[in-house]
Amino acid sequence: MNNKLKRRAFLQGLGTSASAIALSSCAISGSKASKTLTEAALAIEPIVKPESLEKPNLTIGYVPVNDCASFAVAWQKGFFRKYGLNVTLSREASWANSRDGVIFGRLDASPVVSGAVMNARAGAEGARHAPLCAAMTIHRHGNAMTMSKELWDAGIRPWQEYQGNLEQFGQDFDGYFRKAPPEKRALAVVLSSAIYEYFVRYLIAATGLNPDEEFRIMITPPPQMVTNMRIGAMQAYMVAEPWNTRAISGNEGIGFTFAQGREIWRGHPDRVLAIMESFINENPKTYRSLVKAMIEACQYCSKPENRAEVAQIISEKSFTGAKPNITSAGIVGNYNYGGFDNQKRIVDDIATTIFYDLPPDVSDVPNDHSTFLWQSQNLWLMTQSTRWQQIAKFPKNADKIARTAWRSDLYREIASEMGIQCPIEDYKVESAEAFIDNKAFDPSDPVGYLDSFKIRANAPRSIFMS
Repeated sequence: MNNKLKRRAFLQGLGTSASAIALSSCAISGSKASKTLTEAALAIEPIVKPESLEKPNLTIGYVPVNDCASFAVAWQKGFFRKYGLNVTLSREASWANSRDGVIFGRLDASPVVSGAVMNARAGAEGARHAPLCAAMTIHRHGNAMTMSKELWDAGIRPWQEYQGNLEQFGQDFDGYFRKAPPEKRALAVVLSSAIYEYFVRYLIAATGLNPDEEFRIMITPPPQMVTNMRIGAMQAYMVAEPWNTRAISGNEGIGFTFAQGREIWRGHPDRVLAIMESFINENPKTYRSLVKAMIEACQYCSKPENRAEVAQIISEKSFTGAKPNITSAGIVGNYNYGGFDNQKRIVDDIATTIFYDLPPDVSDVPNDHSTFLWQSQNLWLMTQSTRWQQIAKFPKNADKIARTAWRSDLYREIASEMGIQCPIEDYKVESAEAFIDNKAFDPSDPVGYLDSFKIRANAPRSIFMS
């Protein structure tokens, strides 16, 4: 391919959330919805007295994507209240805002894209450097890669139609971009140095193309994805729902889903709950209440009989503002890949987003569940950060970094207090079948895994902040 491009990352449209206002025990900032607690929440009798907590009044962030489901449920169903917490939910404009709000103290906790916590600890290029921690996994899956109508017209189809033929997809993909001018070689993700960027790079490299040389990778807040694709600013993007479905069902003619993230890595952690180490040390009782409330909210979201209600809740203006038929695709699981040939490509699978209960094809480890933090998966993220030279070399103390970043130790203690058993080990092999290129990851040999990739960055790149 001619006209090779060096990698650049763009940070677009950072916004600020409205200041938090606490009303009737909990509130939502930056919202047009009622800020008072629901009747269901008010009916909950707290089992933890607020006065027993070091800091019962919390401001917790969320981004207007389906990922906010467990936070919305914890607020509306009274799980925060149950554990003595007076929570203000703060709507964040982007995943960079969500992360930085925690780091700079504007937020007490917030969901962040998987990889952001580890990279903050490891000092990766493109990441904020801070003693950030992950308290739990918010959910697994729930994201997808949307491609433009131009790529459809070029012959590219949803991944499932390739039936695992990565070589054929690579030919179709390269066939378009070989002829495309530089301005047409733009792909977008929600945050640099995090799992969506790694997924985009992983997929491109698996086809034999070098993402550093062939494409621009833009950083774009989720609500801007569809609009930017409509005007031709990017040819593909990777984002959480409902912004993939919006390109299909809400804005017909904009794009189609090439693949869900679970087709790139089945069982991957999508979002984690970020919190500063200082908060944990200074507010141990509050921390435990927060994690317990979020675990119960995730369990509620996980139940099939609750999912239609959850999709309805997050359709409110204070959360995603998308219609229930848009939010339900990722929550209920009736996911439409779309296309421009009038064919239905609906996959009905509750594992489209996993909140707590894990299907056997995702994990057969005893007592495993979605909110558990696997240190081995954190190490995989670190291998990709190293692969693309966001970290100069794989750290010798990678295990220590991983453990300080993802607090599996505290999660086990808190889960045990709730009567929840967890896996005995912190590490597991990610099977070849879990990845789109059928390449297994053994956490006992991360350097060997890294060395096995023919396509990787070998030279330092300019440092940028997101």
